[in-house]
Amino acid sequence: MEIGIYTFGDLGPNPLTGKIISASQRLREVIELGKLADEAGLDIFGVGEHHRLDYAISSPVVVLSAVAQATKRIKLTSATTVLSTVDPVRLFEDFATLDQISNGRAEIIAGRGAFVESFPLFGYDLHDYDALFEENIKLLQQLNREEIVTWEGKFRPNLVNAMISPRPVQEKLPIWVGVGGSTESAVRAGSLGTGLVLAILGGNPMHFKPLVDLYLRVGADAGHSRDSLQVGVTGHTYIAKETQQAKDEFYPYYSNYWSYLNKQRGTETRMTRSDFEHMASPETALFVGSPQQIIEKILYQYELFGHQRFIAQIDIGGQSITEVAKGIELLATEVAPVVRRETNK
Repeated sequence: MEIGIYTFGDLGPNPLTGKIISASQRLREVIELGKLADEAGLDIFGVGEHHRLDYAISSPVVVLSAVAQATKRIKLTSATTVLSTVDPVRLFEDFATLDQISNGRAEIIAGRGAFVESFPLFGYDLHDYDALFEENIKLLQQLNREEIVTWEGKFRPNLVNAMISPRPVQEKLPIWVGVGGSTESAVRAGSLGTGLVLAILGGNPMHFKPLVDLYLRVGADAGHSRDSLQVGVTGHTYIAKETQQAKDEFYPYYSNYWSYLNKQRGTETRMTRSDFEHMASPETALFVGSPQQIIEKILYQYELFGHQRFIAQIDIGGQSITEVAKGIELLATEVAPVVRRETNK
């Protein structure tokens, strides 16, 4: 199994100091996190896309290009690209350029987005939410297959023998679809033969098994080989030497994270310690605990999904880069080797 990390570059306050770092400092830290993950031997580094003042990353490919210069081998992915509100031609050419710069390490995780600010920002109608994604993912796949493209659609000008340049170093850019629980998205990913990335942020992971089963069944019915139907799992993660230590240290950050996230969504809901304890219990999908606890949760999900990669979001809630670096080290040195060994049997 491939193991990696991702970040949204959020700019929430540190709950212990109340300080909010600048966007420029956050971006420098994101590049440093990519470097640390690469040096530690992790497989994947991802950055998400948001168009808000409380996030530092609006252009994943620009940030990943900077990370490419600081790293040697780690795969570089968006996590996710809001595909409904970006021109697929521009997106493909940008990531093909990243692939050239990084010598074949670029990937795209495409999603519909948890926030909708990009729709009015780029002149799209929110009523076209699904239709935009459907058209754009199909065009993106065609661009990935063909150097000269003729295409006709609804939301952008037609293409007639258009040269798509540059081409990536890889034969094709790996394209995944990010899914938060939507049956329609799982069906779409299966029918198109893209990878499927599950955003499992809590609760019982068993609830996501029907989505994976559906994705694999639809993919097989559409004629895609089982080897080409890849599944990834993402989740909020905090690792410390002992489970109780991890929970004690992470609760202020995780509570803080949900407080400012809920404010962004227009509510003032706060997470109590008892809420957190329930969310972090052994049978849930929140990856908080000792390395052994994290290993057990990943392997339990592997029994459910048979997935090929796990990507942890480990820098949420206003943590300092020093704290996040400790989590990267534990993930790379104590969790990843065991998970790789056990899933390679």
